[in-house]
Amino acid sequence: MEMKGMSKLKAPFWLIWGLLIWVGLSCGAKIDGEEEVMNENRTTVNLIHVGAVVDKLTPSIGGAAEKCIQMALTDFYAAHPHYRNRLVMKIRDSQDVVAATSAVVDLVKNQKVHAIIGPESSSEATFMIKLGEKVRVPIISFSATSLSISPSQSPFFVRTAQNDSSQVKAITAIVQGFGWHELVLIYEDTEYGKGLIPFLTDELQQSNIRVPYKYAIATSMDAYQISEQLNKMKNRQTRVFLVHVTSPFGSVLFPLVDKAGMMSEGYAWILTNSLSNCLDAMDPLVIKSMEGVLGIRPYFPASEALESFKRRWKWSTPELNIYGLWAYDTIWALATAAERIGEGNNLRFLRGQGSDVEGKTDIANLGVSEVGPKLLKEMLNIKFQGLSGNFHLVDGHLQPSAFEIFNLIGRGERLIGCWSPEKGICRNISDTKPTEKYSTSVSKLKKIIWPGDSITAPKGWAVPANGEKFRIGVPKKQGFNEFLDVTRNPLTGELNFSGFCIDVFRAVADALPFPFPYEFELSRDEAGDSSVIYDDLLHQLNENEKKFDVVVGDITIVASRANYVDFSLPFTDSGVTMLVPVKRNLHHSMWVFLKPLSLGLWLTAIAVSIATGAVLLILEHNGRSESLRPLNLLCLILWFPVSSMVLPERQIVTNTRSRFVLVVWLFLAFVLMQSYTASLSSILMSDQLQPKYFSVSELISKGYYVGYQKGSFLKSMLIEQLKFNESKLKSYANVEEYRKALSKGSQNGGVAAIFDEIPYLQVFLTKYGSDFTMAGPKYRTDGFGFAFPLNSRLVPYVSRAILNVTESEKMVAIQTKYFGAGNQNQDSSISSPNSPCLEASSFGGLFIITGISLLLALIGSKTFIWQKPASVAKTYYRKYVSFQQHLHSDVKDKVMDDRLKLPNTNTLETVSAGADHGCHDGSASPAKHVTESTS
Repeated sequence: MEMKGMSKLKAPFWLIWGLLIWVGLSCGAKIDGEEEVMNENRTTVNLIHVGAVVDKLTPSIGGAAEKCIQMALTDFYAAHPHYRNRLVMKIRDSQDVVAATSAVVDLVKNQKVHAIIGPESSSEATFMIKLGEKVRVPIISFSATSLSISPSQSPFFVRTAQNDSSQVKAITAIVQGFGWHELVLIYEDTEYGKGLIPFLTDELQQSNIRVPYKYAIATSMDAYQISEQLNKMKNRQTRVFLVHVTSPFGSVLFPLVDKAGMMSEGYAWILTNSLSNCLDAMDPLVIKSMEGVLGIRPYFPASEALESFKRRWKWSTPELNIYGLWAYDTIWALATAAERIGEGNNLRFLRGQGSDVEGKTDIANLGVSEVGPKLLKEMLNIKFQGLSGNFHLVDGHLQPSAFEIFNLIGRGERLIGCWSPEKGICRNISDTKPTEKYSTSVSKLKKIIWPGDSITAPKGWAVPANGEKFRIGVPKKQGFNEFLDVTRNPLTGELNFSGFCIDVFRAVADALPFPFPYEFELSRDEAGDSSVIYDDLLHQLNENEKKFDVVVGDITIVASRANYVDFSLPFTDSGVTMLVPVKRNLHHSMWVFLKPLSLGLWLTAIAVSIATGAVLLILEHNGRSESLRPLNLLCLILWFPVSSMVLPERQIVTNTRSRFVLVVWLFLAFVLMQSYTASLSSILMSDQLQPKYFSVSELISKGYYVGYQKGSFLKSMLIEQLKFNESKLKSYANVEEYRKALSKGSQNGGVAAIFDEIPYLQVFLTKYGSDFTMAGPKYRTDGFGFAFPLNSRLVPYVSRAILNVTESEKMVAIQTKYFGAGNQNQDSSISSPNSPCLEASSFGGLFIITGISLLLALIGSKTFIWQKPASVAKTYYRKYVSFQQHLHSDVKDKVMDDRLKLPNTNTLETVSAGADHGCHDGSASPAKHVTESTS
């Protein structure tokens, strides 16, 4: 019964199947219908064929991916047993590009696959993507991360992995965090290797990280050729290397690196994720040669599903890696998309007319999938939490996530931190706080073991003992050779470099904490002229024209130059002012002696002098001053303090308090006299030697010609900052040209003034200081410094060495050698047309002390302070009254005498009345008065 029933079931099945085959073969357009099978629930399911192209010879990717694909199919349909559309995998091996191409054609033409998982590498992708577009079959890659292929350019290409550009910001953050300003790129010379370089270089340069050298390792290079390249790198100064190669290249490269001695202290090596993701499959001896290397790889968050999967994988080979997890999630996404497209007769592969006689790889007769576009559409909209994290395709590829940062130690690796797009460098992604800001601080990382078992982070560069010498560019000056001088030995033809700036640089180079081999080179322009403009010379430090590593000379540090070069700290003080002739004036005013002191100071000194005289008179009054007349008393008050200065004998005062007042007064007078003498001398000298011009505005308003040093930055300063007309500017090269131009004057073919930096003007004034002087305002500059390319790693070390040299006796010896003792420290103050008068406020403290001493002397007397002045006043008042009475009596006697001489009676009566009146007042009688007067 069982058999009969079975045969009844089989007959219609074979009849229907045969009918379908006959219809398919007889139609002009052959339709391959989808297979239908019964699942374990006795329900019909549709089988959708899907191909996979993997390289089984590369276990780190192909081997792991094949096993993950099979496990993903089993796990997915075990979790979704009711799904009606099921994937059927057709896996093909691809050992190279040719094998991969053949496998894809076979899958499309003979297996009728509606999607292909692959290619494994970017080099295999170009043809597969073109073929996928032709037959409308999506090409889905979980490992082709190169930027040379993009879903935006190929609509049927889907990348279920992160592209290589996602790691660029993480690498840049690490380099920034360690303070490295340069690195060398080493990459494989393949389409995959070259795809990342432009993106990586741009990101590094935006963060001011230079890439001075790039080394491409060709597939045809043998170990000897690679070693030669490594020796070239070793003789360079940069010690940070970024390696972007696949595991086959890495297995060859790093043993040679270790053999070349480049895995020693001071070196830093960083791996991109292309090699970091495949370390588990590499030879342990190769891993050992990579000790101290840093690497990054995509971070996948912990989950129960991932832990369960790892336990199942525990005893499997190869080691589980990110490519296996991406392959696993790809199958889940594709299986979900297959279920979403629904059921029906449209699950088919439409074939074109033709026969198969040409062979099973004939491309001309390939059909078009009607399922492929639907799978593609559904897959781009799928979101779920997979083993590798959040699965979400944007613009056809997986979105970037965080990265792990690890350190290779021995034959293993140690996780030291992470990087995320939101938080930057951190120790653990799960420990970051929502309010935490983006950071590139490497202090958050765990302890790192660097190459050579060092725990100190490399500084990123070093001067190789047998490496190339630094090229030091030196300009040629036509004058002021004390600062810089280049001569040629007539016998040997060699150039000799000397001068203040050269000797300072030699001293600084000796003070550096590392060997610094260098050689001087005379700078020349394109025409071979060595008398180049300084700004043009500094441009030769740019990356595009880089002729020199350093420029040494009397290079002034100004803001405009700092835009394209870096300067060390200055090794001289500087500033810009003008040099003008001196005019001599021997005619002085008859009142010039009054100019040292202001009117207020004169009046204050006189007032204090009078007050001092009055106090001394009061203290010394003992009754004998009552006999003095007021005029004599005033003369005594004025004379007392003056005589104390001229005749400072002890007998001039007898009172102790008077002596105290006198001492204070003498001190005040001494200070005033000394200040007066100094101020008067200054006024007389300044009147004799005065600058001919004092202000820039005077030179501009009168249209005078002015000069500047040839080749310097001063021309632009005079035009842009000081607003001189360019036609009024003349350039000069040396001291003699300066003197001749100033001596002629602006009206006679010379100039009225020359603008230059103070060190040059000091050199000029040591020779011609009697006829010329510095005048006008001083415009500040930062002095002379050494110039370097932008972001040069030498700048901080050279600047520290300059500080050590300038603070030592070496700098004094160099200055004395070229400028004489003390010349560089001489006063460079600018002359002024008017010496300021001394003001009373300058001596306010002395006047206050003098006033207090006067009050204390008066308060300390035996009687009250007001008694002596009152007594003196009373005495002089009585004398004044007696004097007035005596004067009045003389007048009356004179009148009486006049009346006695008159003949008339009226006169006699008048005299008599006057006599009576005089008697009435108690005065003497006229007769008696006359007698007394006569006698």
